[in-house]
Amino acid sequence: MANVVVVIGPGQIGQAIARRVGVGKHVLLADLRAENADAAAEVLGNAGYEASVATVDASSRDDVHALVETATSLGEVTGLIHAAGVSPTQASPETILKVDLYGTALVLEEFGNVIARGGSGVVISSQSGHRLPPLTVEQSRALATTPVEELLSLPFLQPGQVTDSLHAYQLSKRGNSLRVMAEAVRWGRRGARVNTISPGIVMTPLARDELGGPRGAGYRRMIEGSAAGRAGTPDEVGAVGALLMGPDGGFITGSDFLMDGGVTAAYWYGDLAEVRTQR
Repeated sequence: MANVVVVIGPGQIGQAIARRVGVGKHVLLADLRAENADAAAEVLGNAGYEASVATVDASSRDDVHALVETATSLGEVTGLIHAAGVSPTQASPETILKVDLYGTALVLEEFGNVIARGGSGVVISSQSGHRLPPLTVEQSRALATTPVEELLSLPFLQPGQVTDSLHAYQLSKRGNSLRVMAEAVRWGRRGARVNTISPGIVMTPLARDELGGPRGAGYRRMIEGSAAGRAGTPDEVGAVGALLMGPDGGFITGSDFLMDGGVTAAYWYGDLAEVRTQR
């Protein structure tokens, strides 16, 4: 039986990690749009990887469970890369909470039931989670541990409390890192690990949507005001993903890795303080 690495959302970041951890393994590429999975499979296949495709709505339990069934029919699931999501410019608050928050919790639960001993997972979150003001201990615990099907019923996630897409996105991404921390306990009982990466502005089609959208000026200001002074690349995220999923990351689980060129540091303590007022 093959070792299987599942990539949900095989865009630039998902592919960059898969290139590093998928050598000699079967890479299962799953996306909401079949054409995206097919395009990724062609690129990886031409580079010598064994790849197959599936379609999945990451916010549908039936779809995610079917993907688990497909993956386990191919072999042992030793890797999970969850890089699917929608950005504030792309969707309503309700959709963002359903896809980015609920969907991630669902994927972690379903794949945590089958992840192989020695396996590892990475969830792609966002720097936005680090720009949400502190939550209460009770709110953090609720995001981390509320049963998946009850998650969207939490009082502080209701429409009257979450009124714009950016707030929904920040809550979702904070929720992702908290959920991964809690899931790391459960995955650990299977001898597996799971972590979160919170990239800053990385040049992908999603980032280009944001740069061209209503918050584009703020994004450009963040890049200019950061220590790095530039956007990141998918390959840089891929390098961190490879560390977390590989043997060198064997002592790392339940952790969140912020990699944003110093944007969040400048946001809280530097020259980007004015961006905080632009939300």
